Amino acid sequence: MVAIHTERPDDVAAIYAVHAASFPTDLEARLVDLLRAAGRMPVSLVAEVDGTVVGHIAFSPVTAVSGAVGAGLAPVAVVGPHRRQGIAARLVQEGLEACRVAGFGWAAVIGEPAFYARFGFRPASEFGLADEYGAGPAFQAVELVPGALPVGGGLVRYAPEFAAVG
Repeated sequence: MVAIHTERPDDVAAIYAVHAASFPTDLEARLVDLLRAAGRMPVSLVAEVDGTVVGHIAFSPVTAVSGAVGAGLAPVAVVGPHRRQGIAARLVQEGLEACRVAGFGWAAVIGEPAFYARFGFRPASEFGLADEYGAGPAFQAVELVPGALPVGGGLVRYAPEFAAVG
């Protein structure tokens, strides 16, 4: 059985380990630590199986040139043996709801369009939004509160910690 909960202080080392094991380098793990230290991770959820952290998702503020602030989904990871069991999908669903409850009206992600479309994400270019990394169709947005998506908002910038990890 998978349990999803808000990150707790005793989850920090396990969260680092999940990201370090899920990506080719520890860049994402370091990014999460930097966002946490800067106080720019308003939504951080972990997935546990039998009391062991097996997944994590982070959201940090993103800002459109228009001034509209949304939630940027990055990163999300699930350790190998627990992949393809719907855990990442649950983290995304519950994370987006947590963002809405936290007052974010929209969210953005750079990721696989086929995966994120199931959560309502669409190419951000359809809304007049662009990302600073040139991700093209991988840069997507979803409205969490009707009317909140900054249509024509222009360039969307991620938290400075993203640039700090390269």
